[in-house]
Amino acid sequence: MQFKDIIGHKDIKEHLVHTVHENRVSHAQLFLGPEGSGSLALAYAYAQFLNCENKHATDSCGECPSCRKYSKLIHPDLHMSYPFIAKHKEDTAADYAESWRKSFLTNPYMGLEYWRNQLDADNKQVNINIAEAHGIIKKLSLKAFEAEYKVLIMWLPEYLDTQGNALLKLIEEPPEKTLFILVAENQDKILNTIISRTQLVKIKKLDHAEVAQYLKTTHQLSDQEASEIAFIADGNLQEALNQLSTQTNNHFGILVNWLRFIVSDAGTNMISLVEEDLSKMGRENQKSFLFYAISMMRQIILIKEGLSSLVFLPVKELDFVQKFAVHYTVEQIEATINLFEETHYFVERNANPKILFLDLSLQLTLIYKYKTFPKGTQYI
Repeated sequence: MQFKDIIGHKDIKEHLVHTVHENRVSHAQLFLGPEGSGSLALAYAYAQFLNCENKHATDSCGECPSCRKYSKLIHPDLHMSYPFIAKHKEDTAADYAESWRKSFLTNPYMGLEYWRNQLDADNKQVNINIAEAHGIIKKLSLKAFEAEYKVLIMWLPEYLDTQGNALLKLIEEPPEKTLFILVAENQDKILNTIISRTQLVKIKKLDHAEVAQYLKTTHQLSDQEASEIAFIADGNLQEALNQLSTQTNNHFGILVNWLRFIVSDAGTNMISLVEEDLSKMGRENQKSFLFYAISMMRQIILIKEGLSSLVFLPVKELDFVQKFAVHYTVEQIEATINLFEETHYFVERNANPKILFLDLSLQLTLIYKYKTFPKGTQYI
């Protein structure tokens, strides 16, 4: 993994490169960024650059023996730790190394749910157990095999729980030329004793334009398709890939027609759209559509609150939300978002889609046509 292969984050890349060139590599670092931002990929690229035998000014060479091993995640001085399902108390992350390599090399922007799917986790809990903590201590107490630095990359230390206390002394006083990189998404769930011993590197979510350009270049999407998915993903490349695998390319058209029928109380047309479009999408596409609809409603609220500068939409979507914002109140939009979120919840639990979306349509008709808001569980 080289820096040039990672989307965006120019300032972070420059910072990491400078720490190596200036010999200011902190022995314990916390890469903190939201899911799908590329924080895990940056950690790997940083480790590869650190141990590259022929460093370039801004990136690793990608060709030396160290880089070739790093690119396949088989370098003997690169250690990986991550949440997994422990079938026995002595299990460690190494028991899932092959699955991890395949998953990361396929999708370096992966989120926890993607990784759980590779493990066939179902409803089982993943964590980083005490056996893994002891294994880390043992591996890092050994001398480096061939690289200048031994590197441990731990993904989602939030799942370390109290077992992390076993690593405190090692993190605070590691062997010489040892680097810890903790890649996290939620700082509040990490042990404070660990946070206090690390140098924080904050990683922002990706820009919409960066995600859209990636989708157009890598997946040959049109401008419209890429913009729509980037808008839904909101800087999360893992979510963009999820959308790519399920999208119908017509969320905007369906949403506009649906809302037009709702606000005019066109019952026959509304029922037809529910039966022929919404109920036949399939569960994942229904979730995707609702996620898109929620995002559009949030953009409308931004416009109504005078924050148009924060709205980044293609021309057609922008024209729609600007016109919609003129005619309806914040109270109506907020009630709509709540109903969309409730419907998303029930879609995930396999509710009958025809009944679910028809009920939602009738509730929205009350809100927009008759300005009657739901109270409790009795809407009609």
